[in-house]
Amino acid sequence: MNYLRRRLSDSSFVANLPNGYMMDLQRPTPPGSSTSSPASPATERRQPPSIPSQPQSSGPSSGSASGPASGSGTKPVIRKPKILLVIDDQHTDWSKYFRGKKLNGEYEIRVEQAEFSEINLASYVNSGCMVDMQVNKGGTKVIRSFKPDFALIRQHAYSMIPGEDFRNLVIGLHFGGVPSVNSLFSIYNFCSKPWVFSQMIKLYHSLGPEKFPLNEQTFYPSHTQMLTTPSFPVVVKMGHAHAGMGKIKVENQQDFQDITSVVALAGTYATTEPYVQSKYDIRIQKIGSNYKAYMRTSISGNWKANTGSAMLEQIAMTDRYRMWIDSCAEMFGGLDICAVKAVHGKDGNDYIIEVMDSSMPLIGEHVEEDKQLITELVISKMAQVLLGVSTPQPSSVKVQNTLNASLLLIPLSSVMIQYSQIIRLCVVCLRTAGGHRSASASPSQSAQGSPQRARSATTSPSQAFQPGPIPASSGPGAQKQSPQLNKSQSLTNSFTETLRGSLTDDEAKAETIRSLRQSFASLFSD
Repeated sequence: MNYLRRRLSDSSFVANLPNGYMMDLQRPTPPGSSTSSPASPATERRQPPSIPSQPQSSGPSSGSASGPASGSGTKPVIRKPKILLVIDDQHTDWSKYFRGKKLNGEYEIRVEQAEFSEINLASYVNSGCMVDMQVNKGGTKVIRSFKPDFALIRQHAYSMIPGEDFRNLVIGLHFGGVPSVNSLFSIYNFCSKPWVFSQMIKLYHSLGPEKFPLNEQTFYPSHTQMLTTPSFPVVVKMGHAHAGMGKIKVENQQDFQDITSVVALAGTYATTEPYVQSKYDIRIQKIGSNYKAYMRTSISGNWKANTGSAMLEQIAMTDRYRMWIDSCAEMFGGLDICAVKAVHGKDGNDYIIEVMDSSMPLIGEHVEEDKQLITELVISKMAQVLLGVSTPQPSSVKVQNTLNASLLLIPLSSVMIQYSQIIRLCVVCLRTAGGHRSASASPSQSAQGSPQRARSATTSPSQAFQPGPIPASSGPGAQKQSPQLNKSQSLTNSFTETLRGSLTDDEAKAETIRSLRQSFASLFSD
């Protein structure tokens, strides 16, 4: 204090002090203030009175050191991305469909895709499921470990082919509590087709044969019970297989006994069902709240419509089809992705034969759209399960309205394209056959034909395929075309006759042209 008095007595020192300094110094000390460590009056005066002291926040944002500061003084939190395990083949890169999408606008989605054969796992009670995935990067195998938060199953978990039984991995994911689409409970139940068919039998008895026309089926636990079958022909299905494998058409009792010996060697169960003469196949699929129906007609004439060439077109989703798929979607606690396969017979009746789960193949002209629907469905399920947030699916409703508006335009255009391709193929075949015939036959021999053959030889191929009245024929091949044949069988017979006929026989060529004209006339007439 003595030092301050001496300094204040110096006039030059006082003149250099800021304005109002002496007034602040002479102000009385407020009661209750501490005198142990008094603050400098200049420091008190220079402190901005408008900025209050900031209390220390205990929230998670106070410790974050990254990101720009917000208006309230807090900083954004960096969320750990959610890991999605996609089990599918490498033909579809699912990471590009989830790129840029977030759960509830906060969590990014990291996609890890592999096949069942490329992963191993270990599951624990407390720490969940840890997956080791073997990936190939630049010709080098790399093993990556992670803990999945969700799974999308797009591959069959079980097949009787050696080395394709992955039910243990499904059990491991379920043991680790990994949620998935479809549910792991339903995935495991779909590892046996007779087990799934037994659920369809319950729907058949509850809804009735009129609403749910299930095809009749007989189950044999082993080959010892396969003594006979009520009627022929029948389709024998051995064990659990996919995509038409393990299915044999049996015409009589002798062939049935031969197949019984094959089932004995396979050491598995078998089922039989009456063979339905199919006019076309029906497939109804459901992805979330989106529905589609397709019709597939065989061109190659194979009794399996998924074998050989076939025409595929989208058809209208009727209330009958919707009831089928909605009823089957309630199996095993609910199926988010499923499809129903049926056969429309020549007798005009429908026969439901199979239900598929999330491993169903995507078909038709809207494959990319279906992948987008699966993506939106998975994001909605992840937000519901992981965050407890229920998010609607506006894309499914919007897509459905668009499809309903253009439903009558798509089938016609696709059918016309398929028919035009068939016509071009027939033109090429006939031109090739005509070239070989003209090279080997003389002009005098060609001019000695009947008037009908002359018209066929001078008519252009495009004119020959135009629908119109079919002239009567009295040649030896006139009885080959049966009126009971369907479209695919008539086309098949026409192509077969073209290939088997002699290239130098004018009558065979004229008969082929007439058969093709009749086939395409029946196609376009419908």
